[in-house]
Amino acid sequence: MSENTKPNLLINETSPYLLQHAHNPVNWYPWCDEAFKRAKEEDKPIFLSIGYSTCHWCHVMAHESFEDQQVADILNTHFVCIKVDKEERPDIDSIYMAVCQAFTGSGGWPTSIFMTYEQKPFFAGTYFPKGSNYGMMGFIDLLDAIIQNWQTNRHQLLETSEEVIRQLHAPAKKSESIDGMLIDEAVQLFEKGFDKTYGGFGNAPKFPMPHNLLFLMNYYGAKPDKSILEMIETTLLHMYKGGIFDHIGYGFSRYSTDRYFLVPHFEKMLYDNALLLMSYTKAFELTEKEIYKQIAQKTAQYVLREMTSPEGGFYCAQDADSEGIEGKYYVFDYDEITRLLGEETGKAFNAYYGISEKGNFEGRNIPNLLHHTNMDDRFRECLPKLYKYRKSRAQLHLDDKILTSWNALMIAAFAEMYRVLGEETYLKAAEKADQFITENLQEEDALFVSFREGVRSSRGFLDDYAFYIFALIKLYEATLNTDYLNRAADLCRKTIEEFWDEENGGFYLYGKENQQLIIVPKETYDGAIPSGNSVMAYNLVKLSHILEVREFMEKENQQLEFMSASAKEYPAGYSFFLTALWMHLNPPEHMVCVLADPADLGKIKGRRRHGVDIKVLEAPTAEYPLINDKTTFYVCRNHSCLPPTNEGTKAFEIKEDV
Repeated sequence: MSENTKPNLLINETSPYLLQHAHNPVNWYPWCDEAFKRAKEEDKPIFLSIGYSTCHWCHVMAHESFEDQQVADILNTHFVCIKVDKEERPDIDSIYMAVCQAFTGSGGWPTSIFMTYEQKPFFAGTYFPKGSNYGMMGFIDLLDAIIQNWQTNRHQLLETSEEVIRQLHAPAKKSESIDGMLIDEAVQLFEKGFDKTYGGFGNAPKFPMPHNLLFLMNYYGAKPDKSILEMIETTLLHMYKGGIFDHIGYGFSRYSTDRYFLVPHFEKMLYDNALLLMSYTKAFELTEKEIYKQIAQKTAQYVLREMTSPEGGFYCAQDADSEGIEGKYYVFDYDEITRLLGEETGKAFNAYYGISEKGNFEGRNIPNLLHHTNMDDRFRECLPKLYKYRKSRAQLHLDDKILTSWNALMIAAFAEMYRVLGEETYLKAAEKADQFITENLQEEDALFVSFREGVRSSRGFLDDYAFYIFALIKLYEATLNTDYLNRAADLCRKTIEEFWDEENGGFYLYGKENQQLIIVPKETYDGAIPSGNSVMAYNLVKLSHILEVREFMEKENQQLEFMSASAKEYPAGYSFFLTALWMHLNPPEHMVCVLADPADLGKIKGRRRHGVDIKVLEAPTAEYPLINDKTTFYVCRNHSCLPPTNEGTKAFEIKEDV
């Protein structure tokens, strides 16, 4: 790519992904009315390319095709071309990913869509090499075929388009009941797919899927079973021991390309590290094993050092590639380590981290602990030197967008770490990020998707609202500051108003204030991150139980019915929803604390056991009066309530019911 190439219209965008393509010879448009108007006026099909800035195969297709003048000439002559950052426009990504799956049976990025000016797709795929090879159609041959069919066989393309749209408009399944059997069915599916030797579920590639582990930990907490704990601990330990965890700079990569968790896809995503922080923190709380606390602390150190803006927001991702080579930043030669650390220390380091002269990844080495049963930090003092050397040797691209939804997950993770570990650093990080959102990504009761270089993007989608409500609930649970709870309730009302489907139940991905597209998707499946519908189920259960508000209780039941219908086909794909369902069917202990003196709040924060939902009243009410003019505790469990008491110690002596 020549630096002298005249920039296209993407040069005016703030998305790092779109800016990566601003100097392509392709005349890219961002998603805008102007592009569709031009396609209509010039009677051209639209080529839509969706990706994100740290996507390896997006880079490959860009280098092979979008930076190539021959390909650009074909695209510019016969198509109107649109680029979309999937992280800024999850609505567009959701629709056309479903299209891609309908055409090919699978999906991924880059997503390549051919469609009419009415946004109706007639062909879809993912990555295409420039030239055809090994039975795989090349991009140039594909473009020629599309052009030929557009000119001579357009009616068939349009028929295909209409059929795809009809499929996507198929109504969601309805349920008239909440199905508690889904929980045990999901556990059985996890047991069936569990890799007893290396941890994780299913075959390679293996994704962390930490919300599955969180579900299993909640299940185990109520129904202790050695086989459940084995699934949890084997997976957590092997993920840490493998190369999916960065043993030099910390933090987790996106997934493992093999069964062993050795060779990762090297990009690091904020959402993975947030959900994994929650998982290891929960594992420490459940087992009291120091190893899980240490892994959580190392991961938090990575996030605070490399993924946190000076203003407190959290960045999106770090790239898998350096200088066009995947993993180059992370791998080492055997002799590199001995030169850097000295012969004796270097040899010992190499032996400990599985670094050999032969290598374990394309002739080089990914540091790992897979061959160890006992792990320690014996080389901790060597790591800063290796980390500094690694940074000087190659650079990583950082996607420095700040996304509301992913930031909310990290806020929730740090709030949980503070609640469990009691370390103020994590609460301060969570509160600072929350302040960043309120100052930059919220206007009155409306949220926005992303922020970069002083500019915020479009109005928020379901995930932005659902995840932020979840974060505010976690902040409340960690601090008992009722402001967080009130804000969560207000945003929940806004979410119901904007996204709820009154006819069929469930929440739409985009709301009344968003741009209207060809369909309005509802995402229910928990993929790499939980779906907005699953998280809203969790939020409604929590707010209903803590606040005891009728409007939330009604929506709680309706949402659980809707999600029960969705989860029937494959319950293990709805683990975050099942966590909410479990809480609904097995309500945790409930406490109302009526303060006689605001200072009393500080006395109870540290004593609260996890699993107790607590509502703090700053003044007595007719329903909850003070007893003896002292701070009073009203405790209920197992569907019965105990006599009110002034003795906080007795109120917090809650039995571990199983």
